Amino acid sequence: MSEANWMEQLEKVIARPIRQLQVPIQEWNNLVSATDESHRLYLQKNTVSPGDCMKLPTGLLWFAVRGLDLNMEVIEVDSGSLTETEIRLISWTLSQLKTVQAPSYAGLTDSERHANELGAWIVERLDSGDIQTSVPDRLVGRGKVFTTMIPFLLVSEQTELGRTSYSELEKLLRTFLAEEVMLIPLQEQEWLVLGPVSLIRDAQSEDREDESEESLEESLASIAMGLHEMLASEWIGECHLTVSHPISPIHSIVATAALLRETVNLGRAFHVGTNIHFPWLLHLERLLSTIPEIQRVRFVEQALKRTDVFLEPEILTTLETFFSLDCNVSETAKKLYIHRNTLLYRLDKLKQETELDVRQFRDAVLVKIILLLYKVTKRK
Repeated sequence: MSEANWMEQLEKVIARPIRQLQVPIQEWNNLVSATDESHRLYLQKNTVSPGDCMKLPTGLLWFAVRGLDLNMEVIEVDSGSLTETEIRLISWTLSQLKTVQAPSYAGLTDSERHANELGAWIVERLDSGDIQTSVPDRLVGRGKVFTTMIPFLLVSEQTELGRTSYSELEKLLRTFLAEEVMLIPLQEQEWLVLGPVSLIRDAQSEDREDESEESLEESLASIAMGLHEMLASEWIGECHLTVSHPISPIHSIVATAALLRETVNLGRAFHVGTNIHFPWLLHLERLLSTIPEIQRVRFVEQALKRTDVFLEPEILTTLETFFSLDCNVSETAKKLYIHRNTLLYRLDKLKQETELDVRQFRDAVLVKIILLLYKVTKRK
């Protein structure tokens, strides 16, 4: 049973909230020594075990959960009208968790230990599907989670390099994102990065000097591209990066991590060769990913039965460039370094062989869907 599940079940049984805390082990020991004998419930001598309980002078009950290096993880419950049986139930439940080993953070700095604990909690929430949840008090840390920040997700492809140094990566990020950066390890080679919103103001200020004004998405895209270029050249080489709108981490860090993970997965599936992915540009891909695979394969097979013109490298490149430039003929020809008439000839050829004219909105949408689905079905 996961940590969230047993806590939820206990709260239902005793009909009162449970609060998670982290206290120094020395503080626990001092309280044990100073607390009246009648207030020490189920305590082991000279050791601390899951389920050990102590009643504080305030009337609150502390139950030991597990040790975390120099700290103790405890749950706090208002004793109120709790019966002896209910107290024993809580103690027994926690004692059954003793086989669950907490990760060791020995030798880490306080900030890195907090980041690892927060990352482990986020991953647990993602795995359980409980993404609409706030950061618990025990993980609030130094208060950065209350500040509005820009969320990035960084995924390295260089798994053979082993675990990247947290301190080195954090130092590198601070040179680009400023001192306020927060680095949170998730899985191996996967990091959630929180940067200051001042980066957006700086990007838009630079833009105003050029007598133009970027949208929020354009500013975020510019920041992400600069960050990716720096990381790819100075740190981990091949990597994927995504970014989303600024968030208040205390309330939405798990939901945002889920969105960014989904964005990277969609980008990898539908846009092979692209390493920077933006959630606001993947709405169609998100929709198509919900279609059962057998139906996607059948659709592509039926669409390609009429012609294999879509599979010609020249046509594929032309169409992808055409769609990326909002179906602008002149800009597409310029980007492909071909004459405008040459581009029109290719589009006319496509129309003749497929009866689809991508200069018409309805046909353009259909061709776009065919291309996206072809990308994810051809590798099956």
